[in-house]
Amino acid sequence: MAVLDAEFAQGFIRLCNDGWEQGWHERNGGNLSYRMKAEEVEEVRSDLKFDAAWQPIGTSVPALAGEFFMVTGSGKYFRNVILDPEANTCIIELDDKGENFRIVWGLVKGGRPTSELPSHLMNLEVKKKINPDYRVVYHAHTTNTIALTFVLPLKDEIFTRELWEMATECPVVFPDGIGVVHWMVPGGRDIAVATSDLMKKYDVAIWAHHGMFCAGTDFDMTFGLMHTVEKSAEILVKVLSMGGKKQTIQPDEFRHLAKDFGVTLPEKFLYEK
Repeated sequence: MAVLDAEFAQGFIRLCNDGWEQGWHERNGGNLSYRMKAEEVEEVRSDLKFDAAWQPIGTSVPALAGEFFMVTGSGKYFRNVILDPEANTCIIELDDKGENFRIVWGLVKGGRPTSELPSHLMNLEVKKKINPDYRVVYHAHTTNTIALTFVLPLKDEIFTRELWEMATECPVVFPDGIGVVHWMVPGGRDIAVATSDLMKKYDVAIWAHHGMFCAGTDFDMTFGLMHTVEKSAEILVKVLSMGGKKQTIQPDEFRHLAKDFGVTLPEKFLYEK
C-alpha cells in the first residue's frame, strides 16, 4: 500500500490541516510526530526506501530503537501538508541503538525532520514507558496560551488551576494537570529533557512565550486535548480583559466533579486562594 493511502497518514495530514485552520501554525511554526504501529509499517513497507544515510538524532532514545515515525519536516509549512504531504512530511526509521535516524519516505524536495525531533522522540519514549498506547506528540503555537505565559506565574499549579476554572470539562479532559517549561532555546537537548521530565506527570507541557506540547494515544485525543486547553486559555484571556473573575469554581466543587466523573484530581491543584 502507498503511504498516503494508509489511515495513519490520512489522520496525520488531517491534524496538520486542523491546526493550520485554528491559526496555530504561522509560517513554519509547530511540528507533529506519530509513532507507527508494527502492522502499519508492514502495510506500507513496499513504499519505503532504505538507502538513505543514517544521521544523529542529537539524543539517545533506546526504548524506541528500530521503530518508525511519521514527522513533519523542518522549515515546512503546516498549510502545505494537505497540498503536498510527500514534500512536507517524512517517515524515519531509528537504528538499533536509538541514536540515529534515516529517512525512508517523504521530503522528496529535500530537507530534514523537524528541528524539535529530540523533544518529540524523548517525549514519545517517556510516554511509551508509561503506556505503550501513546503514539502522538504535537507542538503548536497556541495564541492565548502563549499570551498567558506573559501574565501568569510560570508554575504548574497556577496554570492548571486557572485553566481548570475556565470550563467545567477541563479537569475531566486533563485531570493530571499541566506542566510549564520556563523559556529555553528551542530545538536542543536541554528543552527536550525539561519537557520529557514534565511528560512523566502530564500530557500537556506549555513552553513559556512559545507554545504548547501535547501527547496522546491517537490524533483525535491529542488534537482535542490541545484544543481544549487553548479554548480555556482564550476564555481566561477574555475574563482578564473584562476585569477579572467575580465568581469561579471552588475546590470542593472540583472534588464533587471528580467524584461524579470518576477522575482523580491531585490535591496540589485544589489550594485555597
